[in-house]
Amino acid sequence: MRAPRFSIVVPVYNRPNEIQELLESLTHQTNKDFEVILVEDGSSITSEKVYADYASRLTIHYYYKANSGPGPSRNFGFERARGEYFVVFDSDCIIPEHYFESVEKFLNTEPLNAWGGPDRGHQKFTLVQQAMGYTMASVFTTGGIRGGKSSGFQPRSFNMGISRKVFEQTGGFKFDRLAEDIELSVRMRKQGFRIGLIPDAYVYHKRRANFSEFFNQVKNFGKGRALVGKAHAGEVKVTHWFPAFFLIGILLSVVLLPIFKGLALTGFVFYGVYLVSIFVDCCLTTKSVMVALLSVPAALVQLTGYGYGFLKEMLSR
Repeated sequence: MRAPRFSIVVPVYNRPNEIQELLESLTHQTNKDFEVILVEDGSSITSEKVYADYASRLTIHYYYKANSGPGPSRNFGFERARGEYFVVFDSDCIIPEHYFESVEKFLNTEPLNAWGGPDRGHQKFTLVQQAMGYTMASVFTTGGIRGGKSSGFQPRSFNMGISRKVFEQTGGFKFDRLAEDIELSVRMRKQGFRIGLIPDAYVYHKRRANFSEFFNQVKNFGKGRALVGKAHAGEVKVTHWFPAFFLIGILLSVVLLPIFKGLALTGFVFYGVYLVSIFVDCCLTTKSVMVALLSVPAALVQLTGYGYGFLKEMLSR
């Protein structure tokens, strides 16, 4: 049997409903030169039935293994993949039908060893999920480093492609979880691999269901970035410190209010202007006032959660 051009590797943990949506989106791809490898990472609620439902519609393989985290699970899938390129999606993604067509077109004109693409909200997502999708990609909250610009781009595991050669030379993911994708991106760059952003190869990424889950998620993102900084000197930039400064500024404004009222109020005015800017930009970007209203608490949760996780890990041993 001829090897496919792409091998899609998806680790999954207790999320059969998400996998169903992801697989359904893959059946509509205009370029079908791929296989799918589902790696069940020790789930108690498995996706085996979903796999069986799509076995006749996709070239798909299903493996169950003991829980080890997304990093080792992806490596497990890579070791069994037959494709020239390995593509990683998160289980909570929906893939636009032109995704692999766009990737193929790009690679034919600008060969890459590894790539990534942006993530977007989808009209089927809840308003909260759309708001979180906006803040995770906004230049106001992340500086655009999550896929909105190509300078210094680091592929993320919700939407990442690497060549077989990259896996063979890097060994794949080294971290079990928490910024395992960023750590791999750093090593790929250090080893001289050509990495690029493919703007049209975007995915629809759900994020979490509510702000509480979102806080825990971004807290781990902050912790993960600090771990990358400890493993690779110089990989923590000013942009990564911004959420920590944001959190410290809020706390200082609250603490100083009874003593230095004027100074504290100046801080609150700054935060107010900043949040209004996010609201306006989200309105223009999403064309939805409701999503824009929710983008304000989403930004607060994102920045304070990330800042807390980052500071906690940076101050630990």
